[in-house]
Parts: sequence; structure tokens; C-alpha cells
Amino acid sequence: MSKSVPAIRSVEARALVVPLARPVKNAFGVIDVGPLVLIDVETDQGVTGHSYIFAYSKLTLKPLVHLIKEIGRELTGRPVAPYDLMAAMDAKFRLLGWRGLVGMAVSGLDMAYWDALGQLADKPVVELLGGSPKPIRAYDSYGVVDPVADERALRRSLEQGFRGIKIKGGDGDAANDERVVKGVRALIGPDIALMIDFNQSLDPAEAARRIARLAPYDLHWIEEPVPQENLSGHAKVRETSATPIQAGENWWFPRGFAEAIALGASDFIMPDLMKCGGVTGWLQVAAQAEAANIPMSSHLFAEASAHMLAVTPTAHWLEFLDFCQRDPRPSRRDRRRHGHRARAGSWAGME
Repeated sequence: MSKSVPAIRSVEARALVVPLARPVKNAFGVIDVGPLVLIDVETDQGVTGHSYIFAYSKLTLKPLVHLIKEIGRELTGRPVAPYDLMAAMDAKFRLLGWRGLVGMAVSGLDMAYWDALGQLADKPVVELLGGSPKPIRAYDSYGVVDPVADERALRRSLEQGFRGIKIKGGDGDAANDERVVKGVRALIGPDIALMIDFNQSLDPAEAARRIARLAPYDLHWIEEPVPQENLSGHAKVRETSATPIQAGENWWFPRGFAEAIALGASDFIMPDLMKCGGVTGWLQVAAQAEAANIPMSSHLFAEASAHMLAVTPTAHWLEFLDFCQRDPRPSRRDRRRHGHRARAGSWAGME
């Protein structure tokens, strides 16, 4: 590794819409494609750091690409020092705020910085952070399922070695949620963790009623039962719930987690690398989780999250949701056009 700190030569961002092999239905609709933004941070030492972010909607792809490129122009020539760059971004966007597209862009850039540093050190990110590659317990993440129609897919997840299954709820009434949970539990047996995600679709009173109704089925956690910003609502639901409450994928940066933890909003937390501040933000959230003795899981971005959980003292579960094309072998033209991640960079090493 060169003794000098690399500098940013250029930042590139590209939009890519990836068909999902398994569309995800939740309480608010169906996600059948993955609108992604690929980020490349080129350095003056011959390596390029890679990352990607999930835009949720194709409508946000162009604004995100434009924003990342504009931020990148201002970063040209600056050292790849993630903590310093995060402080600079904090100062730049403090009055505007961190939520939304700005936070996604800053987090995505941070992940690319760490990838570049890992490549220069010839180490996977987990080793760069002082850890080592290790197995991480993972669950397979589904949308709304039907225990009969989706039996084959659910059994395949178990055959692949997943020790947990997460499904979505809230798309119908409480009776339908119970029907689905009861059927899935019977299918997967008592030894596999079963989680349900309500995607913020309930109010605290209705959440409490549904959680009580689902209690006999030994759920591992209830995820985001009420709107993410309703921290007091989460805390209220948690007070009466016999099942642990999981939240955090929509809390922004370490400050957001500090507020949620202080209010006792959840039993578990699951930061999203794209919203918590990338690798730099994750490390700060992990320190908060350790201090509060809160189990910490991941949300999406399994390739990078595996590295982060390996250095997280209270590591809990890795979420797996595959952002792959239905044909996992993209054409040579597609690899050139979209920067296909054949170049795994320092996010490799955790397979």
C-alpha cells in the first residue's frame, strides 16, 4: 500500500434498473424491479471504489445520479479519508438536513471510499476494519406470501441453509395475517426463525392488537409496525408486545439511532447502510448498539453488510434479498454498459 493517502480523481454515477427474480409485495404495493445507482470513486492511485444504492423508485434515479455527480465534482482532489469527508458533508448539508436523497448519496459515496481503501490495502473491508471473514447468520427476505402457492420457494430457502424467513404483513386484515403466519410456521417448523414486517402500515392500537393475535406462532420479531418517525408509538407498542420489536431501516444516520434508542423505540435495530451513513455511520451506530446491549441486524446490501456485521459486537442477522437479474449471467455488452460488479473489489471475501 502506498504511504500517501489517495485522492479523489473523479466520481461517476449510473442508473440501472434490475428485474427482481422474486418481486416483493408489501402493504403498499409491489416492488418488481430494483432501481439502482452504481457509484464509482476513482482515485489518483489507480483504483476505483465501487458501491451501489437502492433508489426505491425509478423516479428518483435521475435526481440521485445528478446529485452524486455534483457532489463528486466538489470532492475532486480531496483525500479519501472517510471520517473527514463525512464531517465535510455534515457541514455542507446541515441546514438542508440528512434525510432523503442527500443522505442516500452521501452514504453511497462513503461505501465507495471504503472499498477504494480496501483495494489499496489489498484487504477486504472487514479486515481493513480490524475484523476477519466469518460466517454470518442469514435469513431470506420475502414479501407477502401465500403458504400454499409459495411453498416451493419457502422450502428452497430452507434447503439453501437459511435459518430464518421474513414475510410481509399488513396488506389485509388481522385474520389474513394470522392465516399466513400460521401456514408459514407450519411449513417451516419450530426451529426456523420467522419474522413479519408491517412496513409502517399500522397505528399503535392496531399494531398491539395484531401482535397479540400472532403471539402463539413464536415470531422472532415484529418489524416496523408503525410509521418509522413515530418513535413514541414504537415505544408504546413495545411496552405491551410479547414479541420483540425490530426497526431502524428508515432511521437516518447515527443521530437518528441515538434518538430512537433513548426513547426505547425497539428491542432490536437494523440500520440500512444507505441511510445510516455508509460504513462510517454504521460503525458509530454499532457502538451505540453495544453500549445499549441491543442486537443489531442489517437491511439490504448483503454484500457490504456481511463485512459490517462481522465487526459489529451485537451482530444478530443478515438480511438477504437478491438484486439479481433473472439471468444471472449478464451479456458482455451489459457488463460494459452498466459496470456489472464482476470487479467485486474489497467487498469480496465474505462469500
